[in-house]
Amino acid sequence: MSIQPIRIFGDPVLRTAAEEVDTFDKELRNLVKDLLDTMRDEGGAGLAAPQLGVGKRVFSFDVDDVIGHIVNPVLEFPDEEEQDGPEGCLSLPGLYFDTIRRQNVVAKGFNEYGDPLQIVGTGLMARCLQHETDHLDGIIFIDRLDSERRKAAMTEIQAQDWYNEDVKVKVTPHDTKGVFFKR
Repeated sequence: MSIQPIRIFGDPVLRTAAEEVDTFDKELRNLVKDLLDTMRDEGGAGLAAPQLGVGKRVFSFDVDDVIGHIVNPVLEFPDEEEQDGPEGCLSLPGLYFDTIRRQNVVAKGFNEYGDPLQIVGTGLMARCLQHETDHLDGIIFIDRLDSERRKAAMTEIQAQDWYNEDVKVKVTPHDTKGVFFKR
């Protein structure tokens, strides 16, 4: 097992866009193993490389007994249908906030060997694919909350034992309302 420490809210790496993977080598395969092992150990539905302090576009997932990873994901949305429900993050341990996401998504990318792959997600899988891709773009899910929900979330975050008030926290400057990523 190669369990790694997870970066917590406030760490600047979580607000930095990750770089595309251009080399599919043993180092990438080790990163995928670290992501999967750490995610399983923490009981998460997904884990992105920036959450381990690695600025690469790769994440792992474990949703509805589907376990895997995707490198350099690009999301497409087949329709406008939305879902609104609880979402959490291993970088904000123990907290969940209702978040609006698209109901259906298609993620296209590569496996750890550079072979193309596609994941079609609905419901929880769609939520996970969007959440983890956001991490690769330096976006944390609370950025997607409306102002009232975000204010309540920040109050809860600041009350946590793990919250570090010395860390200057900035909300992403990117427009995250209605923005979905298609590169």
